[in-house]
Amino acid sequence: MSLRLRNKSGFTIIELLIVIVVIGILAGLVLNVFTGIQEDGRDAERKTDLEAVEGHLEAFAAKNGYYPADGDIDDVTADATFIATNFEGLDTDALLDPTSLDEYDYTASPASCDNTAGNECSGYTLCADLEEDGRGADDPESPVLCDEQRTSNI
Repeated sequence: MSLRLRNKSGFTIIELLIVIVVIGILAGLVLNVFTGIQEDGRDAERKTDLEAVEGHLEAFAAKNGYYPADGDIDDVTADATFIATNFEGLDTDALLDPTSLDEYDYTASPASCDNTAGNECSGYTLCADLEEDGRGADDPESPVLCDEQRTSNI
């Protein structure tokens, strides 16, 4: 009686494990790249939003001789009438961060200006926190409060 070896077809457990590990590594790389692309897209949206708001702020200042006070555009819901009247054509979503839906940081200057006679707002700073630094837009540990900034003075 002779023992004959059968031809076995199939994969060994080692081969299967190697394939699974390679697929896992490739999937991790794809997800990492995709996440970076999403962050870049949101950062580009933030920069575009700031440019749109900046254009409306400059048009407002050209018409009125001063910039809006802090309380005029810091709350999209409460200030909807002011925004609709003075920033005609501006989508109110341009005032909101695409991730957190919080308003961008708008600060009129000089401090505590209220656009009463002699206390007009002659400048502003408009800020957005970008994700490109790896901290994320809403990271409370972020030492930089204004990654993307627009500043102007009359």
